[in-house]
Amino acid sequence: MLPQEVIRHKRDGKKLTKEEIDFFIKGVADWSVSECQIAAFAMAVYLSGMDNDETTNLTRAMAHSGAVMNWADKGLNGPVLDKHSTGGVGDSVSLILAPLLAACGGFVPMISGRSLGHTGGTLDKLNSIPGYTVVPSLDQFYKVTKEVGCAIIGQTSDLALADKRFYSVRDVTATIESVPLIAASILSKKLSAGIDGLIMDLKCGNGAFMNDLDKAETLAKSMVAAAAGAGLPARAVITNMNEVLGKTVGNALEVTEAVSYLKGEYRNPRLNEIVMTLCSEALLLKGLAQTQKEASEKLQQALDSGKAAELFAKMTAALGGPTDFIENPKKHLPKASVIKPVYAPESGYVAAMDTRKIGSVVIVLGGQRITPDQRIDYAVGFTDFVQIGDKIDDNTPIALIHANSEETFAEAEKMLRSTIQVSDTEPVKEPVIYKTIAA
Repeated sequence: MLPQEVIRHKRDGKKLTKEEIDFFIKGVADWSVSECQIAAFAMAVYLSGMDNDETTNLTRAMAHSGAVMNWADKGLNGPVLDKHSTGGVGDSVSLILAPLLAACGGFVPMISGRSLGHTGGTLDKLNSIPGYTVVPSLDQFYKVTKEVGCAIIGQTSDLALADKRFYSVRDVTATIESVPLIAASILSKKLSAGIDGLIMDLKCGNGAFMNDLDKAETLAKSMVAAAAGAGLPARAVITNMNEVLGKTVGNALEVTEAVSYLKGEYRNPRLNEIVMTLCSEALLLKGLAQTQKEASEKLQQALDSGKAAELFAKMTAALGGPTDFIENPKKHLPKASVIKPVYAPESGYVAAMDTRKIGSVVIVLGGQRITPDQRIDYAVGFTDFVQIGDKIDDNTPIALIHANSEETFAEAEKMLRSTIQVSDTEPVKEPVIYKTIAA
């Protein structure tokens, strides 16, 4: 069997056998398949698609291309849970959700990725915390998850080896939006972590890779079906990404917002609704709560008591970060040298925003990647970002831009002004949660 023949079959619209998929993914993991062949395969899948059987086989092959964690002998007194997002702008949910679920009795070994295209990556956010080890050994990953209740890391050299190569190639070959590749990438990492249940946050809107609700629902159903086929209980929540999720965009800035949320200093309403919905679904999925009311009360108590914030602090310290990080994150996080407001060209209500372009402005500032090996600036981004329905004028900016040069500030300012539509009348608010898909 040859890699190019597998590519040819998929290019011509044929259904790939399990043997063909296993062969190709083995080659990705052991480097006998080149990056140009991965790119060709990804484009063939993007153009021809895959059915549920192919997607499930691709997911399994990628999950087993490296080590698979086993929690059965670790003596945990709760289910092993995880969450994944298809990528958003201003999305700090994972940083909040992991310690919050741990505070409610779950164990969360979360394997996260870097930024893809215009969307931020949880791994890049954690990289902004000095000393935080984003790629620990498997033994340390087990240890921190068991002792703290959660550990958010990047892909280690042992887990889902094939996905790590696929992930970087998809980012630069315009194949990010492929439903089978999204499903296999997300689920392979989760299956390799040996989890008992998975909640998926599937973004839909102009800031998501899926900007159509019907397509987002197709992706949700495909992923839930592929997870079920691989023996993993899962639910998918389709959420609104037609505007920046929280009040901040950018790696270190989103970490600050997550800490502020956990400590109860400020909880953005849209961010809060998504966090509580996803966490409630996770608790219900594995019996940590029996009703929505019980789940909500349990989550609120974990926040109000400070337990969730305490576990975030313990996780950060256990993975090499500062021991006093939760008390004063701004003391440790990088800061931009230029922080200035940007104003809309006219006054009125924010009626709409081009969320994808907002994410792209972060790339201009240097806060996200154009090439897979690019170093990024963790300090840059936006704070105090307006939301749809807010009233803006000469005294109320769209956001504060955090840049590290006057030149990048000026370019970002010009771009950001064009991302906001202003109206004389207050717009009708869209729902934050569109729907939940269960097996």
